[in-house]
Amino acid sequence: MDAMQVNGFSTAHDQVVERRNKLQAAIGIIGPRAELMGLLAEVDAALERLALGTYGLCDTCHDPIEPDRLIVDPIARFCLDHLTRAEQRALEQDLQLAARVQRGLLPDPASAPSSWDVAYHYEPARVVSGDYCDIIPLDGDFYFMLGDVSGKGVAAATLMAQLHAMLRALVPARLPLDELMTRASRLFCESTLPMHYATMVCGRATSGGDVEICNAGHLPVFVSHVSGVRALGATGLPMGLFCEQTFRVERLSLSPGDGLLLVTDGVSEAESVEGAQFGLDRIASALHERRSLLAAPLVARCLSDLRAHAGDRPCDDTSVLALRYR
Repeated sequence: MDAMQVNGFSTAHDQVVERRNKLQAAIGIIGPRAELMGLLAEVDAALERLALGTYGLCDTCHDPIEPDRLIVDPIARFCLDHLTRAEQRALEQDLQLAARVQRGLLPDPASAPSSWDVAYHYEPARVVSGDYCDIIPLDGDFYFMLGDVSGKGVAAATLMAQLHAMLRALVPARLPLDELMTRASRLFCESTLPMHYATMVCGRATSGGDVEICNAGHLPVFVSHVSGVRALGATGLPMGLFCEQTFRVERLSLSPGDGLLLVTDGVSEAESVEGAQFGLDRIASALHERRSLLAAPLVARCLSDLRAHAGDRPCDDTSVLALRYR
Protein backbone atom coordinates (compact mmCIF):
# COMPACT_ATOMS: atom_id res chain seq x y z
CA MET A 1 0.00 0.00 0.00
CA ASP A 2 1.55 3.34 -1.05
CA ALA A 3 1.65 6.57 0.97
CA MET A 4 -1.40 8.04 -0.77
CA GLN A 5 -3.51 4.98 0.07
CA VAL A 6 -2.31 5.03 3.67
CA ASN A 7 -3.21 8.69 4.03
CA GLY A 8 -6.59 8.09 2.42
CA PHE A 9 -7.47 5.24 4.75
CA SER A 10 -6.20 7.19 7.76
CA THR A 11 -8.48 10.08 6.81
CA ALA A 12 -11.42 7.71 6.32
CA HIS A 13 -10.76 6.14 9.72
CA ASP A 14 -10.77 9.57 11.37
CA GLN A 15 -14.05 10.48 9.64
CA VAL A 16 -15.76 7.26 10.70
CA VAL A 17 -14.52 7.57 14.29
CA GLU A 18 -15.78 11.16 14.39
CA ARG A 19 -19.21 9.99 13.23
CA ARG A 20 -19.23 7.31 15.93
CA ASN A 21 -18.38 9.86 18.62
CA LYS A 22 -21.18 12.16 17.45
CA LEU A 23 -23.68 9.29 17.41
CA GLN A 24 -22.72 8.20 20.91
CA ALA A 25 -23.11 11.78 22.12
CA ALA A 26 -26.57 11.98 20.52
CA ILE A 27 -27.60 8.64 22.04
CA GLY A 28 -26.45 9.90 25.44
CA ILE A 29 -28.71 12.95 25.09
CA ILE A 30 -31.91 11.56 23.51
CA GLY A 31 -31.60 7.86 24.22
CA PRO A 32 -31.07 4.71 22.11
CA ARG A 33 -33.59 5.34 19.37
CA ALA A 34 -33.81 2.71 16.65
CA GLU A 35 -32.57 4.98 13.85
CA LEU A 36 -29.53 6.06 15.88
CA MET A 37 -28.67 2.50 16.86
CA GLY A 38 -28.95 1.45 13.20
CA LEU A 39 -26.52 4.20 12.17
CA LEU A 40 -24.16 3.19 14.96
CA ALA A 41 -24.17 -0.39 13.67
CA GLU A 42 -23.29 0.87 10.16
CA VAL A 43 -20.43 2.95 11.54
CA ASP A 44 -19.09 -0.01 13.52
CA ALA A 45 -19.28 -2.15 10.38
CA ALA A 46 -17.23 0.47 8.52
CA LEU A 47 -14.60 0.41 11.28
CA GLU A 48 -14.48 -3.38 10.99
CA ARG A 49 -13.94 -3.16 7.22
CA LEU A 50 -11.10 -0.71 7.83
CA ALA A 51 -9.50 -3.17 10.26
CA LEU A 52 -9.88 -6.06 7.78
CA GLY A 53 -8.59 -4.08 4.80
CA THR A 54 -11.87 -4.36 2.85
CA TYR A 55 -12.96 -0.76 3.36
CA GLY A 56 -13.95 0.99 0.15
CA LEU A 57 -14.89 -2.23 -1.66
CA CYS A 58 -18.45 -2.95 -2.76
CA ASP A 59 -20.11 -5.68 -0.66
CA THR A 60 -21.65 -7.18 -3.82
CA CYS A 61 -18.98 -7.08 -6.57
CA HIS A 62 -15.91 -6.30 -4.42
CA ASP A 63 -14.82 -3.58 -6.86
CA PRO A 64 -13.81 -0.17 -5.44
CA ILE A 65 -16.61 2.19 -4.49
CA GLU A 66 -16.47 5.56 -6.25
CA PRO A 67 -13.96 7.75 -4.31
CA ASP A 68 -16.10 10.89 -4.40
CA ARG A 69 -18.97 8.97 -2.79
CA LEU A 70 -16.73 7.72 0.00
CA ILE A 71 -15.64 11.29 0.70
CA VAL A 72 -19.26 12.37 1.10
CA ASP A 73 -20.41 9.13 2.79
CA PRO A 74 -17.49 7.29 4.41
CA ILE A 75 -19.72 4.38 5.53
CA ALA A 76 -20.95 3.56 1.99
CA ARG A 77 -20.98 -0.21 1.30
CA PHE A 78 -22.06 -0.49 -2.34
CA CYS A 79 -20.86 0.94 -5.66
CA LEU A 80 -23.36 2.78 -7.86
CA ASP A 81 -24.07 -0.35 -9.89
CA HIS A 82 -25.26 -2.28 -6.85
CA LEU A 83 -27.38 0.20 -4.93
CA THR A 84 -30.90 -0.93 -4.13
CA ARG A 85 -33.68 0.61 -6.21
CA ALA A 86 -34.69 2.80 -3.27
CA GLU A 87 -31.09 3.96 -2.87
CA GLN A 88 -30.80 4.65 -6.60
CA ARG A 89 -33.99 6.75 -6.55
CA ALA A 90 -32.78 8.66 -3.50
CA LEU A 91 -29.39 9.30 -5.14
CA GLU A 92 -31.02 10.52 -8.35
CA GLN A 93 -33.21 12.92 -6.39
CA ASP A 94 -30.22 14.19 -4.41
CA LEU A 95 -28.23 14.76 -7.60
CA GLN A 96 -31.10 16.59 -9.28
CA LEU A 97 -31.49 18.81 -6.23
CA ALA A 98 -27.71 19.44 -6.11
CA ALA A 99 -27.74 20.38 -9.81
CA ARG A 100 -30.59 22.87 -9.24
CA VAL A 101 -28.75 24.39 -6.29
CA GLN A 102 -25.55 24.67 -8.32
CA ARG A 103 -27.32 26.34 -11.24
CA GLY A 104 -28.74 28.81 -8.74
CA LEU A 105 -25.22 29.78 -7.68
CA LEU A 106 -24.18 30.81 -11.19
CA PRO A 107 -23.88 34.59 -11.67
CA ASP A 108 -25.75 36.95 -13.96
CA PRO A 109 -23.29 38.38 -16.53
CA ALA A 110 -25.39 41.55 -16.61
CA SER A 111 -24.42 42.24 -12.99
CA ALA A 112 -21.02 43.50 -14.19
CA PRO A 113 -20.73 47.28 -14.67
CA SER A 114 -21.84 48.67 -18.03
CA SER A 115 -18.21 49.45 -18.91
CA TRP A 116 -17.55 45.70 -19.14
CA ASP A 117 -18.97 43.07 -21.49
CA VAL A 118 -19.02 39.68 -19.74
CA ALA A 119 -20.12 36.20 -20.84
CA TYR A 120 -19.45 32.65 -19.68
CA HIS A 121 -20.21 29.01 -20.39
CA TYR A 122 -20.53 26.48 -17.57
CA GLU A 123 -21.02 22.79 -18.43
CA PRO A 124 -20.74 19.91 -15.94
CA ALA A 125 -19.35 16.67 -17.33
CA ARG A 126 -21.79 14.84 -15.03
CA VAL A 127 -24.88 16.04 -13.20
CA VAL A 128 -22.91 18.49 -11.04
CA SER A 129 -19.57 20.24 -11.50
CA GLY A 130 -16.45 21.01 -9.50
CA ASP A 131 -15.79 24.16 -11.56
CA TYR A 132 -16.39 27.53 -9.91
CA CYS A 133 -17.54 30.63 -11.77
CA ASP A 134 -18.70 33.88 -10.20
CA ILE A 135 -19.12 37.61 -10.76
CA ILE A 136 -19.58 39.88 -7.75
CA PRO A 137 -20.36 43.59 -8.30
CA LEU A 138 -19.19 46.06 -5.66
CA ASP A 139 -19.55 49.85 -5.75
CA GLY A 140 -19.36 50.19 -9.54
CA ASP A 141 -16.47 47.72 -9.87
CA PHE A 142 -16.62 43.91 -9.75
CA TYR A 143 -14.79 40.73 -8.83
CA PHE A 144 -14.60 37.77 -11.21
CA MET A 145 -13.59 34.20 -10.42
CA LEU A 146 -13.02 31.01 -12.37
CA GLY A 147 -11.66 27.90 -10.72
CA ASP A 148 -11.58 24.14 -10.46
CA VAL A 149 -11.92 22.14 -7.24
CA SER A 150 -9.99 18.88 -6.92
CA GLY A 151 -12.02 15.71 -7.42
CA LYS A 152 -15.21 15.07 -9.32
CA GLY A 153 -18.90 14.54 -8.78
CA VAL A 154 -20.85 15.42 -5.66
CA ALA A 155 -17.78 15.82 -3.44
CA ALA A 156 -16.23 18.40 -5.78
CA ALA A 157 -19.57 20.19 -6.20
CA THR A 158 -19.92 20.43 -2.42
CA LEU A 159 -16.46 22.00 -2.15
CA MET A 160 -17.30 24.37 -5.00
CA ALA A 161 -20.37 25.58 -3.08
CA GLN A 162 -18.21 26.02 0.02
CA LEU A 163 -15.69 28.12 -1.89
CA HIS A 164 -18.52 30.17 -3.39
CA ALA A 165 -19.91 30.94 0.07
CA MET A 166 -16.48 31.87 1.46
CA LEU A 167 -15.69 34.37 -1.28
CA ARG A 168 -19.18 35.84 -1.28
CA ALA A 169 -18.73 36.49 2.45
CA LEU A 170 -15.20 37.92 2.14
CA VAL A 171 -15.59 40.24 -0.87
CA PRO A 172 -17.80 42.85 0.90
CA ALA A 173 -15.02 43.30 3.50
CA ARG A 174 -13.06 45.18 0.77
CA LEU A 175 -9.77 43.47 1.57
CA PRO A 176 -6.77 43.90 -0.74
CA LEU A 177 -6.93 41.13 -3.33
CA ASP A 178 -3.89 39.25 -2.04
CA GLU A 179 -5.26 39.32 1.52
CA LEU A 180 -8.67 38.19 0.29
CA MET A 181 -7.08 35.17 -1.38
CA THR A 182 -4.88 34.42 1.64
CA ARG A 183 -7.87 34.38 3.99
CA ALA A 184 -10.03 32.35 1.60
CA SER A 185 -7.24 29.80 1.14
CA ARG A 186 -6.72 29.47 4.89
CA LEU A 187 -10.44 28.97 5.52
CA PHE A 188 -10.61 26.42 2.72
CA CYS A 189 -7.55 24.57 4.07
CA GLU A 190 -8.88 24.49 7.64
CA SER A 191 -12.35 23.26 6.67
CA THR A 192 -11.52 20.52 4.14
CA LEU A 193 -9.64 17.24 4.04
CA PRO A 194 -5.87 17.26 3.38
CA MET A 195 -6.22 16.03 -0.22
CA HIS A 196 -8.59 18.85 -1.22
CA TYR A 197 -7.47 22.01 -3.00
CA ALA A 198 -8.70 24.40 -5.66
CA THR A 199 -7.01 26.18 -8.55
CA MET A 200 -8.59 29.56 -9.15
CA VAL A 201 -8.23 32.94 -10.80
CA CYS A 202 -9.69 35.79 -8.77
CA GLY A 203 -9.70 39.26 -10.27
CA ARG A 204 -10.95 42.73 -9.45
CA ALA A 205 -11.84 45.10 -12.29
CA THR A 206 -12.67 48.79 -12.12
CA SER A 207 -14.98 50.79 -14.33
CA GLY A 208 -11.85 52.56 -15.65
CA GLY A 209 -10.28 49.39 -17.05
CA ASP A 210 -7.80 48.67 -14.26
CA VAL A 211 -7.56 45.00 -13.34
CA GLU A 212 -5.90 43.10 -10.49
CA ILE A 213 -5.44 39.32 -10.82
CA CYS A 214 -4.43 36.56 -8.42
CA ASN A 215 -3.90 33.19 -10.07
CA ALA A 216 -3.83 30.37 -7.52
CA GLY A 217 -2.23 27.59 -9.55
CA HIS A 218 -4.81 27.82 -12.33
CA LEU A 219 -4.29 27.86 -16.10
CA PRO A 220 -2.95 31.12 -17.56
CA VAL A 221 -5.22 34.12 -18.03
CA PHE A 222 -5.16 35.22 -21.67
CA VAL A 223 -5.05 39.00 -22.15
CA SER A 224 -5.93 40.36 -25.59
CA HIS A 225 -4.79 43.77 -26.87
CA VAL A 226 -4.91 45.35 -30.29
CA SER A 227 -1.30 44.27 -30.71
CA GLY A 228 -1.84 40.61 -29.77
CA VAL A 229 -2.39 38.12 -26.95
CA ARG A 230 -0.29 37.33 -23.91
CA ALA A 231 -0.68 34.80 -21.12
CA LEU A 232 -0.42 35.56 -17.39
CA GLY A 233 0.68 32.52 -15.41
CA ALA A 234 0.08 31.53 -11.80
CA THR A 235 0.98 33.97 -9.03
CA GLY A 236 0.62 31.43 -6.22
CA LEU A 237 -0.05 27.81 -5.32
CA PRO A 238 -3.54 26.27 -5.47
CA MET A 239 -5.81 27.31 -2.63
CA GLY A 240 -5.89 25.01 0.38
CA LEU A 241 -2.56 23.26 -0.13
CA PHE A 242 -1.02 25.06 2.86
CA CYS A 243 -2.93 27.01 5.47
CA GLU A 244 -0.42 29.89 5.61
CA GLN A 245 0.35 30.41 1.92
CA THR A 246 0.32 33.87 0.34
CA PHE A 247 -0.45 35.22 -3.13
CA ARG A 248 0.98 37.82 -5.49
CA VAL A 249 -1.13 40.27 -7.50
CA GLU A 250 -0.72 41.09 -11.20
CA ARG A 251 -1.95 44.57 -12.22
CA LEU A 252 -3.14 45.53 -15.71
CA SER A 253 -4.54 48.63 -17.32
CA LEU A 254 -6.82 47.77 -20.25
CA SER A 255 -7.86 50.03 -23.10
CA PRO A 256 -11.29 49.91 -24.74
CA GLY A 257 -11.51 46.72 -26.80
CA ASP A 258 -8.98 44.81 -24.67
CA GLY A 259 -10.18 41.68 -22.91
CA LEU A 260 -9.51 38.63 -20.78
CA LEU A 261 -10.24 34.96 -21.43
CA LEU A 262 -10.22 32.31 -18.69
CA VAL A 263 -10.82 28.56 -19.08
CA THR A 264 -10.72 25.40 -16.96
CA ASP A 265 -8.83 22.26 -17.90
CA GLY A 266 -11.96 20.73 -19.41
CA VAL A 267 -11.13 23.01 -22.35
CA SER A 268 -7.34 22.79 -22.50
CA GLU A 269 -7.21 19.01 -21.91
CA ALA A 270 -10.11 18.01 -24.16
CA GLU A 271 -8.86 15.30 -26.51
CA SER A 272 -9.53 14.56 -30.15
CA VAL A 273 -10.27 11.06 -31.41
CA GLU A 274 -6.52 10.67 -31.96
CA GLY A 275 -5.79 11.64 -28.34
CA ALA A 276 -4.37 15.12 -29.05
CA GLN A 277 -5.24 17.74 -26.41
CA PHE A 278 -6.88 21.02 -27.38
CA GLY A 279 -4.00 22.82 -25.64
CA LEU A 280 -3.23 26.34 -24.48
CA ASP A 281 -1.57 27.40 -27.75
CA ARG A 282 -4.77 26.68 -29.66
CA ILE A 283 -6.73 28.83 -27.19
CA ALA A 284 -4.25 31.71 -27.55
CA SER A 285 -4.28 31.50 -31.34
CA ALA A 286 -8.08 31.43 -31.49
CA LEU A 287 -8.27 34.47 -29.21
CA HIS A 288 -5.70 36.33 -31.33
CA GLU A 289 -7.79 35.79 -34.45
CA ARG A 290 -11.04 36.86 -32.73
CA ARG A 291 -9.94 39.47 -30.24
CA SER A 292 -12.34 42.02 -31.76
CA LEU A 293 -15.38 39.92 -30.86
CA LEU A 294 -17.67 40.77 -27.97
CA ALA A 295 -17.67 38.43 -24.98
CA ALA A 296 -20.67 36.22 -25.88
CA PRO A 297 -19.62 35.60 -29.52
CA LEU A 298 -16.08 34.92 -28.35
CA VAL A 299 -17.27 32.25 -25.88
CA ALA A 300 -19.48 30.74 -28.59
CA ARG A 301 -16.56 30.52 -31.05
CA CYS A 302 -14.32 28.95 -28.39
CA LEU A 303 -16.95 26.27 -27.80
CA SER A 304 -17.35 25.75 -31.54
CA ASP A 305 -13.58 25.20 -31.85
CA LEU A 306 -13.69 22.81 -28.90
CA ARG A 307 -16.51 20.73 -30.40
CA ALA A 308 -14.72 20.60 -33.75
CA HIS A 309 -11.66 19.23 -31.95
CA ALA A 310 -13.21 16.87 -29.40
CA GLY A 311 -16.76 16.25 -30.57
CA ASP A 312 -19.74 16.28 -28.21
CA ARG A 313 -18.26 14.14 -25.45
CA PRO A 314 -16.98 16.30 -22.56
CA CYS A 315 -14.60 14.25 -20.43
CA ASP A 316 -14.36 16.92 -17.74
CA ASP A 317 -16.23 19.95 -16.48
CA THR A 318 -15.95 22.74 -19.05
CA SER A 319 -16.00 26.45 -18.18
CA VAL A 320 -15.09 29.54 -20.19
CA LEU A 321 -15.24 33.15 -18.95
CA ALA A 322 -14.69 36.13 -21.26
CA LEU A 323 -14.47 39.79 -20.22
CA ARG A 324 -14.06 42.75 -22.60
CA TYR A 325 -13.53 46.35 -21.61
CA ARG A 326 -15.93 48.45 -23.68
